[in-house]
Amino acid sequence: MAVQVVVAAAVLRDGRVLGARRSAPAELAGQWEFPGGKVEKGESDAEALVRECREELTIEIAVGKLVGTSVISPGTELRLYLAEHLLGFPEAKQDHDATQWFLPAELAAVPWLAADEPLLPRVAALLAPQ
Repeated sequence: MAVQVVVAAAVLRDGRVLGARRSAPAELAGQWEFPGGKVEKGESDAEALVRECREELTIEIAVGKLVGTSVISPGTELRLYLAEHLLGFPEAKQDHDATQWFLPAELAAVPWLAADEPLLPRVAALLAPQ
């Protein structure tokens, strides 16, 4: 059985990372996630991330290195990539009702989707001053 790949972007800007709050489906409403979505047939992970961020949040990104992976459910894997914010102001669209730029210390203040939660320490480390 093929694994369904879902990609997400840790979009960084000014020491913060972008999150989006789900409004649908009902069982996920109110939880935060890193923006992204399913990789469609014939797409690379990077192509899917650029498309999803454009469609869902009206922003343009440049995709960087893989930050980490997590299991969403049996047969579905989340791949989180570092991303640079290039253009646009994030607007909540398509199953989201809010966006926010989070400082590392703010990440634990909101509920995250179960698949995103184990990746939060890695994202916080990316935001830490070098």
